[in-house]
Amino acid sequence: MSEMMNFTTIVPKWRPRVKPVDLDAATPQQLEALKVTPSNRKISDYVLVLANDVETLKVRSPLFNAIMYHRQGLGRAERELGAVGSSIVNRCIYCTAVHAGRYNQLTGTEDVIERVFADGENADLDVRDAAILKFAVRLSRTPMEADAGDIEKLRDAGLDEGEILDLVLSTALFGWANRLMHTLGDPEPVEAG
Repeated sequence: MSEMMNFTTIVPKWRPRVKPVDLDAATPQQLEALKVTPSNRKISDYVLVLANDVETLKVRSPLFNAIMYHRQGLGRAERELGAVGSSIVNRCIYCTAVHAGRYNQLTGTEDVIERVFADGENADLDVRDAAILKFAVRLSRTPMEADAGDIEKLRDAGLDEGEILDLVLSTALFGWANRLMHTLGDPEPVEAG
């Protein structure tokens, strides 16, 4: 995270390299798999590309929802902060914008994300947010180097075992999702407003 890119909360349009499934021509199996979209909202081009592999999508979307949206354990905003840390390390402009924006919506403030965008893992955050961000960055940068000392720092910041597991899962999920998104398409440049 030493070289910060110009990250933003403005979500760019994502341009797929693989043709998305056309809903009007989708198979019954594809339509069934698309019923469970990652956020239970609009079906994005990214998910429509994933629908080309219907068996994987049938597993991926419920897994994504279970990790990012279940009500127990780590708070939603903190999961989003883990996703932001992972997405910044992986230089995924699209995912960083989406999840930074969600973090801002959930917390009602833009201060934390502005500091993260300015200073990366060294951003001046409260103890808990700093521990979450630093862990997400470390796990994303070099997973095998995240160790018991890193887990102890999370405990010292007040996270319990279930919350730590949720952070590991949300961060790892984005390590995978960022790379998949990079492989399947590109964000279009965001014009300054």
